[in-house]
Amino acid sequence: MDISASFQFVVDALADDWQVIAPDARGFGLSDWPVARGKSGHYWFQDYLADLDALLDHYASGSLRAEPVNLVGHSMGANVVCLYAGVRPERVRRVVDLEGFGMAAARAERSPSRLGQWLDDLRAPPTLNTYATLDDVAQRLIRTNSRLPLAKARFLAQHWAEPDDSGRFHLLADPAHKMRGPLLYRLDEVMAVWSKVQAKVLHVEALASPTLAMIAGDVPIDEFKQRFKAFSDWREEIVDNAGHMLHHDQPERVAALIEAFCA
Repeated sequence: MDISASFQFVVDALADDWQVIAPDARGFGLSDWPVARGKSGHYWFQDYLADLDALLDHYASGSLRAEPVNLVGHSMGANVVCLYAGVRPERVRRVVDLEGFGMAAARAERSPSRLGQWLDDLRAPPTLNTYATLDDVAQRLIRTNSRLPLAKARFLAQHWAEPDDSGRFHLLADPAHKMRGPLLYRLDEVMAVWSKVQAKVLHVEALASPTLAMIAGDVPIDEFKQRFKAFSDWREEIVDNAGHMLHHDQPERVAALIEAFCA
């Protein structure tokens, strides 16, 4: 659950002048919430690629023209840009992947239970907590990321939540994002797309990344990261004193890595 304002600290740390376009993904922030509006269904990951394609179409007719672009994504967004760069390689110059690892390879025998979980979620859709004040939202962010200073948490809270009719604050995220989709993660398909990426790829992760450890599970980290060999031109940087939200924890370091790589 994140918003485009999450990148503000990195943008503030950029040394050079860049044209930055930071959209809210569908169902997040100020973008449309089609599932909530339709009052049924769930989000399909492939739609994020279609949205990015449409966004680039929109700006390609203006100042960006048809030049290849640099794509930066975090977590889910990193998975989106890595896939997009393989589907539309001619449109992408560089890819910066912040803590995007893909998911654990799924086993076919999990399909029956996954479909059952999906049906259960459709029957009883998930909900999100509400908060009495914006400071409560800020404290919620700090509980998730203990490295986050209060000032940054308050800034994010202002963009991440708004009051409802009762005066309580709800997060700007469609609760349907918590639903589990019916399809398993197919690593072989993902790697096939990654193999088509022509852009140089920079993978950035936190030192001893807890997110990587959680996703990898019982698979040794070195073995898990063999998947990145699908990219033809891939390198990584490790950021110290940071967690999954490394663009919050070390924005100056992340900005410097982005600028050096995309220069």
